[in-house]
Amino acid sequence: MLRSCFGTAVTAACVVALAAALAGCGQFSPPYLKPLSAQTQALLAEKGMNEEQPVLIRIFKVESELEVWKAKDDGRYHLFKTYPICSYSGGLGPKIQQGDRQAPEGFYLVSLDQMNPRSKYHLSFDVGFPNSYDRAYGRTGKNIMVHGDCTSSGCYAMTDAVVEEIFTLAREALQAGQPAFQIQAFPFRMTAANMAAHKDDKWYDFWKNLKEGYDYFEISRMPPKVAVCEKRYLINASFTGNVRPDPAGSCPAYQRLPIPRAPAMQEASVKPAKKSNSVSLAKPLGSVLGLSFGPSKQNYRAFTLGPATPDR
Repeated sequence: MLRSCFGTAVTAACVVALAAALAGCGQFSPPYLKPLSAQTQALLAEKGMNEEQPVLIRIFKVESELEVWKAKDDGRYHLFKTYPICSYSGGLGPKIQQGDRQAPEGFYLVSLDQMNPRSKYHLSFDVGFPNSYDRAYGRTGKNIMVHGDCTSSGCYAMTDAVVEEIFTLAREALQAGQPAFQIQAFPFRMTAANMAAHKDDKWYDFWKNLKEGYDYFEISRMPPKVAVCEKRYLINASFTGNVRPDPAGSCPAYQRLPIPRAPAMQEASVKPAKKSNSVSLAKPLGSVLGLSFGPSKQNYRAFTLGPATPDR
């Protein structure tokens, strides 16, 4: 039937046959066009969410976890799902320079043009490093991604199946009108116990600054308003005269805004702390649990992802 449709006038019967054939080819859709699985769609419905609602991502190195949060009609963000990070390179602390193979920490924004549907690492999106804070310190680097393939050279690597779901959730939110979604990348869950365990670390003052944004989200369930001046993140501030601060210069006059406290949340976003006096350096979650994500891969191979453009 299909063969006879070519070279002749397309009849109604041919249209029906072609449509059926194309539907049967859905399994061959490229990863960036795949719909969410039935299970994921059911979970969204169960949580009172939909694909188009805005998203926010939080990353925790020690726990090797990436959280996806979605905004509901109340304007607050609610935890949708926590995903295991398959691999990341480097240790605790921010990324400093190109080639240090260090995954960044801080507050970043991802817009639609940072989404890469044809990544060499299955699917990816650029986290936006360096941001204005990083540039104030002269930090260098590019093409720092959340991507698939479970191998990292300064990025946050997921399994292909996991990155497909995260990519789709982000894509749908951006295409529905969210200008950009926030990524909050932390060394660990910034509880008082974890901070105390790292009080002698050289990055402790930096982490205290990150904790201001962490605490704001924990209290409000809304993305913190982030500015940079005097080479530090300024959280939840309104500048007098609507001026734009110089990241490396003195902070203009500002006032702290009240934190809009969220009602009691149904989901527990922070897991109970383990009974330990310290927090060890991160390992991929799979290795901690004795699981395997497939053949072992070299973490420090050449990184040639390229810019987040559709033809890369």
